[in-house]
Amino acid sequence: MDLRTESPFWLMKNGIVRSYPSLKQSCTIDVAILGGGITGALIAYHLTKAGISAIMLDKRKIGMGSTCASTCLLQYEIDTPLGELTRLVGKKKAEQSYLMCIEAIDKIHAITKSFNADVGFSYKKSFYYASKEKEAEEIRSEYVLRKGIGIELDILERDDIKAIFPFEAPAGLMSAAGAQIDAYCFTHELLNESIKNGLGVFDSTEVVEIKQSKAGVELKTNYGETVKAKTLIIACGYESQAYVPKKVVDFNSSFAIVSEPIESPTLWHENCLIWETARPYLYIRATDDGRILVGGKDEPFYNPEKRDRMTTKKGKLLKEAFMKKFPDIDFRTDFCWSGTFAETKDGLPYIGTIAGQPHTYYALGFGGNGIVFSQIAAEMIKDKMLGKKHEGDEIFKFTR
Repeated sequence: MDLRTESPFWLMKNGIVRSYPSLKQSCTIDVAILGGGITGALIAYHLTKAGISAIMLDKRKIGMGSTCASTCLLQYEIDTPLGELTRLVGKKKAEQSYLMCIEAIDKIHAITKSFNADVGFSYKKSFYYASKEKEAEEIRSEYVLRKGIGIELDILERDDIKAIFPFEAPAGLMSAAGAQIDAYCFTHELLNESIKNGLGVFDSTEVVEIKQSKAGVELKTNYGETVKAKTLIIACGYESQAYVPKKVVDFNSSFAIVSEPIESPTLWHENCLIWETARPYLYIRATDDGRILVGGKDEPFYNPEKRDRMTTKKGKLLKEAFMKKFPDIDFRTDFCWSGTFAETKDGLPYIGTIAGQPHTYYALGFGGNGIVFSQIAAEMIKDKMLGKKHEGDEIFKFTR
């Protein structure tokens, strides 16, 4: 599956952080993790830290699928607003989902603090504004719902927004719980720690056949090696849909640009994360080296050739959209790329098992805060393997 164009910012910025071998001999293991992006890396980290032996397999180089094309926002705010999510899944599950995301951001921070390397984590406020006047009431309703479950945020009316931003909006929410990270570097550091705990990492190794039985799972690679595992975890992002017997996601094409570095410590109010109620939404963040990342202008299709042809034009539209909001910032596009993006019917991930696929777990953290969902998935799967229950088991199951 063609997931992105050739030159996403994080890959160009960091290059090949580490090299890993391909699998050259058959093996037997407790857990085989299929997928070497941020999701697989978080799962590997949590499992090996718990003393569970595992290997990771990926047909690409590590982190070079959608992870290196991510915009790397860490948000508690699910693409589906809390009010709408409540109507879709019920009050308790909707509230739990939002609160779990806040907790997941803090847990990601705790992990990064244990590293000797900088992976670009920093807490940032998140500003979510009404794109149109008619959506201002939704913002006010969201404020009441979120405040009611203890989420730390403020509501800003038009004059409040004009006082701190050079653009207007009828209303907005300024939330304390937000963050950003370099997901590509984070992936490699997670694996570096996991290797110390016994993880085997093998990239350029494609799994071409999966056999599931009561005894376990057997994988065959493109070079003919066999991996026998007690448990298989499928964490290969958007390509995971190929193993799911029913359609659970809609694929879109998304676009992003990054500016040249700008010599200003503060580009806008507290360099907060910025996004909007419109769908598809425009989102804006700063990077830790003084650049501006702008994304959005999604298109509802999966067609890599068509997507790639549109990338330059979409990049210009993203710059225009940014300049309308921040006309005094000298934004000069340095990188422009596009990638595949997926969303579910309710904005929630799919995490857990599928009937008829024994000894197999899925971690499908789709949506705008996929990294946060991946942290939740990693803990859920670890708990399941240790015989524990998790509050997300019922919320994120495939049969919901």
